[in-house]
Amino acid sequence: TGKSYPITGVVGDQQAAAIGQCCFEKGSVKSTYGTGAFVLMNTGYKKIYSKNRLLTTVCYRLNGKSTYALEGSIFIAGAGVQWARDKMKLIKKASETEKVTKSLKSNNGVYLVPAFVGLGSPYWDSKVRGVLSGLTRNTGPKEIIRAIIESTAYQSHDLFNAMKSDGLKPKIIKVDGGMVKNNWFSQFLSDVLNIKVYRSQIDETTALGAAFMAGLQIGVFKSLNDISKKWKLNRKFVPKIKSSNRINLLKGWSQAIKRTLIQ
Repeated sequence: TGKSYPITGVVGDQQAAAIGQCCFEKGSVKSTYGTGAFVLMNTGYKKIYSKNRLLTTVCYRLNGKSTYALEGSIFIAGAGVQWARDKMKLIKKASETEKVTKSLKSNNGVYLVPAFVGLGSPYWDSKVRGVLSGLTRNTGPKEIIRAIIESTAYQSHDLFNAMKSDGLKPKIIKVDGGMVKNNWFSQFLSDVLNIKVYRSQIDETTALGAAFMAGLQIGVFKSLNDISKKWKLNRKFVPKIKSSNRINLLKGWSQAIKRTLIQ
């Protein structure tokens, strides 16, 4: 164009999503569910080194002062849905998964550990491979699809359990990404984590976060508090299942993980 444009903000992918979700307070958390899933918790001005295999990172730096975060990574989230669609041909469109999962009263004991490229936090094992367990003669495509969707919530639980072991327990999780458009998944996530889940109105929180940082630098926004006023709720999900049901579901997942790790 022949014109020069100033670069007024530079921010990494997951950090940008945290900014887009206005996670500016210590203890605030965002979780992005795309092909993979990434959880970031703001830990304030102090670096917290996890004893449970989470990553310590910079959340953002303003005027030379750093705010830190703990991060956990799930390698396969929405990519599991892609596998069901493109390789297994169980569905034609990703959006079909909500209808399928809702059509079943339970997972019928079927669990998928989608370790297609190993497992991320808190296991960090690149050599393990996926395990589909609990199959019977009654198992069909619907159970497998539900197991795929459920697996992302269970993996999230493992991350938040690691955070809890580090002495950190969020009260609210702000979620974004393609997977959370599935209302059934968002509700199941809240049920399994036993935490309120807030879905933001704007999907593309990563791009939004980068824009917020640039805007702050050039005076479009006066402060982080000013930016926070721009955040809008799309839908709130609160835990609904009984504690005994949650315990049983997580017990089944734990057994599936053990089968995966003994390879």
